[in-house]
Amino acid sequence: METPPAGALTASAVVFAATYFVMLVGRAHRATVALAGAVAMIAVGSWFSFYDMHTAGGAVDFNTIFLLLGMMIVVELFRETGFFQYLAIAAAKLTRGRPWLLLIYLGLVTSLISMVLDNVTTILILVPVTVSIADIMGISPLPFLIGELVLSNVGGVATLIGDPPNILIGSAAGYSFTDFLVHLAPIVVVAWIAAQGFLLLIFRKSLRGTPESVARLLSMNARLALTDRRTAYRMLTVLIGTIILFLIHDRVGLEPGVVALAGASVGLLWIRPSLETILKAIHWDVLLFFIALFMIVGGLEAGGLLGSLGRGIESLVGIGMPVAVLAVLWGSALASGVLSNVPFTIAMLPVLKGLATHGVAVGPLWWALALGVGLGANLTPIGAASNVLVSSLSETIGTPLGPRAWLRTGSVVAVLTCVVGSGGILLALACGWL
Repeated sequence: METPPAGALTASAVVFAATYFVMLVGRAHRATVALAGAVAMIAVGSWFSFYDMHTAGGAVDFNTIFLLLGMMIVVELFRETGFFQYLAIAAAKLTRGRPWLLLIYLGLVTSLISMVLDNVTTILILVPVTVSIADIMGISPLPFLIGELVLSNVGGVATLIGDPPNILIGSAAGYSFTDFLVHLAPIVVVAWIAAQGFLLLIFRKSLRGTPESVARLLSMNARLALTDRRTAYRMLTVLIGTIILFLIHDRVGLEPGVVALAGASVGLLWIRPSLETILKAIHWDVLLFFIALFMIVGGLEAGGLLGSLGRGIESLVGIGMPVAVLAVLWGSALASGVLSNVPFTIAMLPVLKGLATHGVAVGPLWWALALGVGLGANLTPIGAASNVLVSSLSETIGTPLGPRAWLRTGSVVAVLTCVVGSGGILLALACGWL
């Protein structure tokens, strides 16, 4: 790799820092800020002769963009059917009015859905149902909202498509859906149990129902939540087929992005919805945000800053892979809490890919990154987009999730699950599993 010209590292670092500062201040939409940052990076790169429009275009990982776009279409086709609301109500009725069991069941449903849908969509689907169930039972919805949020972040770590950082990592490292299930799902199961146990302990006084509420809960008809059974069954078939294709995509020579678009295409052809309605529902701002971030990080790489970070991690690998793994996991968790997990993940992709070109066995570091950014997302209210969403929704229902409540719950869960993740990845490393 050519040595960047003088001033390139400083210039790229200034643009990066300025972009993230404005993003954290929150005065403008993050996609708008990221786009402005990408333009600034290309302009500065052109002036200092280390980055240009062509190089910026090459820095965008379109496999990730196509994967996100395809899953957004699948989710939108599924969302209006009421299938996931049906699952939540059915799980609530199985508890027979026991709030502590409801916390477990809703957490389990949330985690399972988060393994196949993104966390923001999962939260948007389940929060209204959860608030209604809590209202019927005469108890505060806050413990259940917190439980669903933190467990969606934990559960999403287990699969390739469960969390945007995993999509990014899988595309950059060439890992399949099966790779994530094999390497991360066992650790996630233990982390989930630890997180759920802590939530039951911290909310034990709040999880009390009344005899009257049990009768009202049991009278609910879960089938009424299925507003469009025909479409629900068809999309369930499409989703299952897409997941199966994800499991074997490396054997049939298809990128995950192509698989997601294939599922979306089949769903569109089978359901034949209004294309205009579907296009309006797609989160174009999210796709623009990702594209702009790829360009910004591409400028950091061209400017030499990420190379310096890579050399620091390589020195830790020289001390010992366990040291490097723990540094990446906990560093990623902390950075996710401060910067949010998606931007930090995108910044780390070229660092680890660069180490691989130098002959470093980066496999364990990829998994440490996935665990760190996924589990560390619970550290602060801005650790992930779903965190910001739940914080906002909690204010609208009169039980705001403030900083103190977050420190007592989400932050503790983040530390607890990262401890579990550290133990799991070190054990896997010692056993030659990674």
